[in-house]
Amino acid sequence: MAKPFPFSAIVGQTEMKLALMIAATDPGIGGVLVFGDRGTGKSTAVRALAGLLPKIPMIPGCPYNSHPDSPVEDSLDDSTTEGGPPPAKDMPVPVVDLPLGATEDRVVGALDLERALAEGVKAFEPGLLARANRGFLYIDEVNLLEDHLVDLLLDVAASGENLVEREGLSIRHPARFVLIGSGNPEEGELRPQLLDRFGLSIEVGTPDNVKDRIDVIRRRDEYDRDPAAFVKAWARKDAALRRKITKARDALDKVKVPDPVMEKLTALCLALGTDGLRGELTLLRAGRAAAALDGKDKVTVDHVKRIAGPALRHRLRRDPLDEAGSSVRVARAVQETLG
Repeated sequence: MAKPFPFSAIVGQTEMKLALMIAATDPGIGGVLVFGDRGTGKSTAVRALAGLLPKIPMIPGCPYNSHPDSPVEDSLDDSTTEGGPPPAKDMPVPVVDLPLGATEDRVVGALDLERALAEGVKAFEPGLLARANRGFLYIDEVNLLEDHLVDLLLDVAASGENLVEREGLSIRHPARFVLIGSGNPEEGELRPQLLDRFGLSIEVGTPDNVKDRIDVIRRRDEYDRDPAAFVKAWARKDAALRRKITKARDALDKVKVPDPVMEKLTALCLALGTDGLRGELTLLRAGRAAAALDGKDKVTVDHVKRIAGPALRHRLRRDPLDEAGSSVRVARAVQETLG
């Protein structure tokens, strides 16, 4: 199986790459929604992120990717528990695809029919939410997701746990993941309840200059002809980004947000009339992650400017008297409020 396209080899799409790196630095940011035209690298960027993420400690054999310090009861196979739990290992962060046609049983988990028929015991077969715990759950064409799955994801995202009660089973397991969605706005809008759950929203478009288009075509052609050689050629740059994310994670709690910056980001949200306080909280966390990625120990107004669009454009009320798009409205408010 070919390795994913290198993250560092993606041409342009600066805002999308920054948003994904922010989500990797601070998983509590609330996930990333990427909307745009077909063929603009949305899925490529998300799958490339998997190869960029630093490894995390896990208990081998645990279907819930448990941290060694907080294992889940009954989460290990019988074969792995003899003589105590196995030693922890650093393993790749899970990045799980949720297909549009997935059934509810496949998503949340269900009775293990094979064991029920062969051994006559009721056993739980974990679903995609268990596999995505402590990782990323990716939904392509998220705006086409069925309503009952949207409701299910909203419940799990709010609680951080997946509760399964069916066929005589009652199972509760952790399901904390970063939700990544992509889609084409021409194929339908996203339900407001789910839209609000995403921390950052990105709009991507087709490159509009000859140089970028040629670079995209050339790199994709090189990757398709010899994936292994292409990945190797970009390995050093991907490794540099991986170290950058690791350092940013370690420094995140030490990054300060000065009061003047806090006042500016609050004034920006007031100027845009965003509902609730989720906009300010997202600006705060995303600004801190952006500063950490830059190696800075405090958030500046420039950091707020960089992440204002992704943090706020999907939180605006529709204004019938203003025909400008949400991105234009945010940019205008940034200019007026932050200078």
